[in-house]
Amino acid sequence: MDRRNFLISSVATAAIATTCSSANAIEGSSHLPPKNLVYTKVNTGDWESKKGSHLPKIELTDGKVRISTKHNQSDDHYIVRHTLLLSDGTRFGSTTFSPEDTPVSEYTLPADYKGSIFATSFCNQHDLWLAEATV
Repeated sequence: MDRRNFLISSVATAAIATTCSSANAIEGSSHLPPKNLVYTKVNTGDWESKKGSHLPKIELTDGKVRISTKHNQSDDHYIVRHTLLLSDGTRFGSTTFSPEDTPVSEYTLPADYKGSIFATSFCNQHDLWLAEATV
């Protein structure tokens, strides 16, 4: 794993492990990550106007997870990576993008998995965004 991927995965896992003590931690009020560290639907920090194009969308269908980010890709501004984490902070999958790629990734969950999943979308200019869904 290269340094960039290690740092991205580490930040995402640390943010979830230290701030998400329950399934409601992301949408709740008191357990949110600090402002301007990890951005969520309710904690947009300095980037409120960027929420629609940076917050990852999670779609669940028959044990499959599709993560998409509605973000235009260009050489100087693009989504670098999606990461999928399970409720215990385990990194289940990740996809790295280039400026030419469409930021969409797909994963198949273990057949018996139930619980929260967390998706991150990392923008090279607007940082790390986090969304949650329940399987």
